[in-house]
Formats: sequence, structure tokens, C-alpha cells
Amino acid sequence: METLVEARSQAGYALARDEGEAFWFFGMLQTVKMGKADTNGRYGLLEILVPEGIGSPWHVHPEEDEWFYVLDGAITFWVGDTKIDLTSGGFAFGPKGVPHTFHGTAPTTRALVGFSPMQFEGFMRTVGQPAPERVLPPHREGPPPDMAKLAPLAERNGFIIMGPPGPPPGR
Repeated sequence: METLVEARSQAGYALARDEGEAFWFFGMLQTVKMGKADTNGRYGLLEILVPEGIGSPWHVHPEEDEWFYVLDGAITFWVGDTKIDLTSGGFAFGPKGVPHTFHGTAPTTRALVGFSPMQFEGFMRTVGQPAPERVLPPHREGPPPDMAKLAPLAERNGFIIMGPPGPPPGR
């Protein structure tokens, strides 16, 4: 029997602004607009909502390209040694094999993040928490996530964590 995802991936589909499977992940809200099941893993697309000062760990994807398009707000993105400040309408590309990271620089930023192939989704599903509503997760005080514990999960899902969330080490 064909699943809903299999059916929609062959017939096409549309999602509204607040539709798609949503996760609270590293202080962000991330919504799957196009998952690996939709494209047989060839590519994927997330919509992310990022509060100021929150972002991804410094990391590298050996086999996965990643790109960002800012819809609203502002993000600082680092690709290798290059710092890129993006605002609404801005685009950045992180090619496979080049370390990169980002963090929000506006009170709230909404962006699209694409992947090819889509490997990252498995990490988000493992580490993230299904979002009970389409809002940013509650702010939690305390130490940042333990990158040493997350590193093996990241590697199983196609990327290598090289440092904690925030600007790259030494920048």
C-alpha cells in the first residue's frame, strides 16, 4: 500500500506557510517542506525560524551541499573563512567539503535551507523534538548541547561537527 509521502512525491504537492512537519532543534523551529522521502534523498528543503544569537554548530558536510535564502530578518553565515551578512532576499551557498555555520542576527529570522543530497534530516529528526506548535521553542538557560555526544549522530547523518553553535572558533 502506497504511503501519503510516496503518493505526493509522485503527484506533486503544495504546503502553506505553517504546513510541514515541524521540529524544535537547537533553539530554532525547523519545518520540513521537502524531505528525503519526497525526493528519494536527492535534495530537501527546510524552513527555519531562528532567534537572534542562535545557530548551527561549526560543521562540514563531506557529501552534501547546503544553501540558505533569507525570507525575513538577518543571518550571519560563515563559509570557510568568509563571513557573509545576509538580510531579506540574501542567499549563501555552503558547498560540500567546506566548513560552515550561521547564527541569527535579527530578533527573529525566517529562511529556507536546501540540501543536496538530503542527509541532514535524519539528524534533525533524531536530536530535535516534534514542535507542538509553530513557535520558537522556550528559551533554556544552561550549557550548550554536548557536541561530543552529538558528533556520532551527526556522522551517521552525513556531516561532521567541528565546534559549538555560534561563530566559528577564533572568529
